[in-house]
Amino acid sequence: MSNQETTSEVKLLRVLSLRDIVIYGIILIQPVAALPLFGHANDISKGHAATTILIAMVAMIFTAISYGKMANRFPSAGSAYTYVGKGLHPYLGFVSGWSMFMDYMFIPIICVIYTSITANHMLPFIPYAFWIIFFVIGFTWINLMGIRMASRTNSILMIVMSVVVFYFMAAAIRYILIKNGFAGLFSVRPFYNPETFSVGAVGSATALAALTYIGFDGITTLSEEVKNPRRNIMIGAVLTCLITGVWSGSQIYLAQLSWPDWASFTQGLSDATAQNDALDTAIMSVANRVGGPILDGSLSIILLLASIGSGAAGQLGASRLLYGMGRDGVIPKKIFGHLDKKHASPNYNIMIVGVLVLLGAISLNYEEAALLINFGAFFAFMGVNVASLREYFLKAEVKTFKGFLIDFLPAGIGFVFCLGIWLNLPLKTFIIGGTWMIAGIIYLGFRSKGFKETNVMIDFSEK
Repeated sequence: MSNQETTSEVKLLRVLSLRDIVIYGIILIQPVAALPLFGHANDISKGHAATTILIAMVAMIFTAISYGKMANRFPSAGSAYTYVGKGLHPYLGFVSGWSMFMDYMFIPIICVIYTSITANHMLPFIPYAFWIIFFVIGFTWINLMGIRMASRTNSILMIVMSVVVFYFMAAAIRYILIKNGFAGLFSVRPFYNPETFSVGAVGSATALAALTYIGFDGITTLSEEVKNPRRNIMIGAVLTCLITGVWSGSQIYLAQLSWPDWASFTQGLSDATAQNDALDTAIMSVANRVGGPILDGSLSIILLLASIGSGAAGQLGASRLLYGMGRDGVIPKKIFGHLDKKHASPNYNIMIVGVLVLLGAISLNYEEAALLINFGAFFAFMGVNVASLREYFLKAEVKTFKGFLIDFLPAGIGFVFCLGIWLNLPLKTFIIGGTWMIAGIIYLGFRSKGFKETNVMIDFSEK
């Protein structure tokens, strides 16, 4: 095959339209992403869960602009690691990549926790601990067999999830109309209730609700396959965040109107574990109220399927990340760079990740695991915003007012919102996440021979 033919084939890969990447982004985030968070976000914010979704949307939209700009500058790259490393410094890029690995690890952990919660809700006579072990073994076995969820399967699952969510929203509207009439559909209380509103409470809940948007940055990995990527990557990322915010906010808004007494989920429960379980399944209680057992069961099954897909894919992603580092000799190659000959899968890594996921699922609850994902994600988001600001505004030879509006302001607003959300994470999250970050910095010092070598960048993107 000639070089011209090879080049021609590469060019033919640029077939994805703006519509294609927006759908891809929504699939990554999932149409039901906000529902598992409803109970905890509503409880922490004292009945302002819808507000937290919208505040997080603002942070994500401005951060999406920064991602789009960095994808424009580095169109073959697709991660915060690369953007921060090239836009600021390789050391900072390494730390961002290190935080990304924590995200990779906690995605399957949170999915195991939620699938176990959901399965226990559907079959309460089987202990929760059994489901944790069952799903960890199941995810590990699926990945050891080399099975991956195809994009077509994800698309079908997205359609099914959307149908169930529409069913939930329609049932909630019907319930509200019957109970409070047409006027009952319009209320500011889910957004602002002067009796319970607290800036600190809303800030803390926003730090959790931001999990709704995690994954939007995956669009940047398609930079080399998108028509006009310099335009469409940014627009696609922004539209994905906007659509997700409106869609998720509508679901949470209707759930709050259907169950306005947010404190009743844990009322009468003195045990912390029982309270946590009640908040974990709060959205299912709402579904049962507005649509009966059929809707409750349908929503439970959909949330279970969504978490199984994300959990298996998350474990595979973490194991491949370890494989890339092992193959490059960053960590022991004999273990982490090993591939199973039969299935061509990094089986040692899959089993190692499986053990870590089991330990994490046993040690943490859903809220704690979700907040740890946001710790690493928002650290990386802040880095991308600063990298965009430096690359486009600070390095510009001539500073103009137009440049201030287009290049400085979006990245600055994105950074401030992300910093505010990050700082509102609980102390325990900072202790665990901070310990991980310190370990990464120590490892970086070792790899760079006392911070004397700068070429320590690792390829965290998909091969």
